[in-house]
Amino acid sequence: MIESITVEQVLTPKGWLENQTITADSGKIVSISDATSAELSSIYNGKLIPGYFDTQVNGGGGVLFNHSPSAAIVETMALAHLRFGTTSLLPTIITDNASTMAQAADAIAEVMAGGPECIKALIKGIHFEGPFLSKAKKGVHEAQFIRTPSDAELATLCRKDIGKVLLTVAPETVSTSFIKEMVAEGVVVAIGHTNASYEQVQAAIDAGATGFTHLYNAMSALTSREPGAVGAALLNDRVYCGFIIDHHHLHRKSAELALNVKTANRAMLVTDAMAHVGSDIERLHFFNTEIVRHGDKLTTPDGKTLAGSCLDMHSAVLNTHNDCGVTLEDASKMASATPAQFMGLDSDIGSITEGQRADFLLLNSANALTHVFSNMRMVF
Repeated sequence: MIESITVEQVLTPKGWLENQTITADSGKIVSISDATSAELSSIYNGKLIPGYFDTQVNGGGGVLFNHSPSAAIVETMALAHLRFGTTSLLPTIITDNASTMAQAADAIAEVMAGGPECIKALIKGIHFEGPFLSKAKKGVHEAQFIRTPSDAELATLCRKDIGKVLLTVAPETVSTSFIKEMVAEGVVVAIGHTNASYEQVQAAIDAGATGFTHLYNAMSALTSREPGAVGAALLNDRVYCGFIIDHHHLHRKSAELALNVKTANRAMLVTDAMAHVGSDIERLHFFNTEIVRHGDKLTTPDGKTLAGSCLDMHSAVLNTHNDCGVTLEDASKMASATPAQFMGLDSDIGSITEGQRADFLLLNSANALTHVFSNMRMVF
């Protein structure tokens, strides 16, 4: 089906273009051209930017993926985030037992094979955040499930029916040969929840790790005598780094410093969202504790440990643009083209250009999100 929309401004890889008509066939962009006088009569006023790609989504819409990993839960999460501009995502399973990991993979496979087309368009794979992490930097992850890889878990990670697989590991918990094996199987390996030395982290990068999960948080810090994981991330210009810009996980100036170093080409915005996004729930059962909402902040009941976020992607973009010295164009790239490149999906999603999926967002003059398009269909 051929469809088109005409917009006042559109952000393309070549920069902003004005008064353009975007035409798509079966959800793929086939042309972007100057609007005719007839087309201008039905123009959308505002700025069109690419849809967001969030590589770390634990939950949304009142549900958490770990609690009941099923196709229905995936659908609820995806729809909750879609209203905030996330047109692509990786449902994320937090450190858990092998059975839960396998069930999560089954759920993703079910959606990708036979789920509703509107949901299949959103799900790009799965992110396993753990369980091969450091207990010293576990954060809210459950220590009893942190372990070294087993054959059963390897089989789950290497499935070919679950889309793109992102795996977060601590280099001190797994061997470099394990990282090489995962990369050879097409798994994207990121470093996170780690207390590793700079040398250990660098060895993991040399073995094929290409990303860092929520930079600064739950990882060995950059100090005068030990660069740690943060130092390794900032020194390696080929690796990608995720950032939770909710102003709780990171001081604004710490974020600004790292964003300046990594640039929009390697910095990615993520939400690390829990069930609270798109929901009015205040408390959530989580293993042997609870996650409590305090305004726009999530913690354990004692208030001392951050427990994911209730951040949505559009708020992450606005926080980055408004408070961290980043242009709207670069903040948009950090939420779309850069994560798509990180996951090897940049030929399909991440920018508004010919051949890409017609996933985009319309912002008004105040940068408020007014319309969401998925596969050229206006969904919000």
